[in-house]
Amino acid sequence: MDSSSLLSGEIVGDDDKKEPAIRPQLLEDFQGQAKLKENLSIYIKAAKERNDPLDHVFLSGPPGLGKTTLAGIMANELGVETRVTSAPALDKPKDLAGLLTTISERTVFFIDEIHRLKPAIEEMLYIAMEDYELDWIIGQGPSARTLRIPVPPFTLVGATTKPGRVSSPLYTRFGINVRLDFYSHSELRSIVERSAEIMEIPITGDAADKLSRCSRGTPRVANRILRRMRDFAQIQSDGKITGKIVENSLKRLEIDDYGLEKLDREILKTIITKYSGGPVGAETLAISVGEGIDSLEDFYEPYLIQQGFIKRTSRGRVATALAYEHLGLDRSEYENQGLLF
Repeated sequence: MDSSSLLSGEIVGDDDKKEPAIRPQLLEDFQGQAKLKENLSIYIKAAKERNDPLDHVFLSGPPGLGKTTLAGIMANELGVETRVTSAPALDKPKDLAGLLTTISERTVFFIDEIHRLKPAIEEMLYIAMEDYELDWIIGQGPSARTLRIPVPPFTLVGATTKPGRVSSPLYTRFGINVRLDFYSHSELRSIVERSAEIMEIPITGDAADKLSRCSRGTPRVANRILRRMRDFAQIQSDGKITGKIVENSLKRLEIDDYGLEKLDREILKTIITKYSGGPVGAETLAISVGEGIDSLEDFYEPYLIQQGFIKRTSRGRVATALAYEHLGLDRSEYENQGLLF
């Protein structure tokens, strides 16, 4: 590494050059979500044939499933530029105006965490999405007037982990609604094998299978664990990730066969041992395990619910029979303890 690289803060190691390529660039390389890809492919081809911008796309789903990746893929498939930002970064209307007035025609404009848009910016987006214009107020008081500024036709791609928090007027302006679901074990295995090949990491079939089963149905988690397995294999073996390396390394990382980490099990144990299996409110549960309520609801709960460890009721979270079985606890003992109080 030369001195100019050190001063700029750039990382130029060979491995780091390869790793960004893990993110697929085309729909054919995007693993899983078959129905979603099929429909998107049709929408993109139709828009290209008409030489029109793709209709605005609303992406929703738990974190780590590929919403940002899909935005980039859509831009690549359309052969257009992409502009990326997040709702918290758009502080004032002039921030949005500055971005939209400098994009080229048919650009894919990606806004992450779109549920966090400020009302003034959201209202400015309404006209931009429908008429490709911006309302801009010039002057103050009685002399104030509204000026309509044209912007190039573009495709807004909005991503969120909380679709229920997106206002109805904004949501209804999206022509394409895409919901990403958790990935199956076979889909995650394909992702692990593809990532390992790109990073030039030798991995056995049983190791890839074990990794896929503990990745919480999420590609981001699968790739994160794969990198840690690479570290263990490099130091403790000959660099090849085998089933034995994965098994021993997962124990070190405190990740079980379901993909539950230490805090996941702590959440289940807290519901059972401190609140007699529930129900317990999300805020109380978050305080009890020392985690933020947003992290609890956005990252931990969806997977625990999807796997059948907890369920939501009108009164709060309740541990299921599977949670007791997985932790090796006697259900009758804790439920009877709750009846005593």
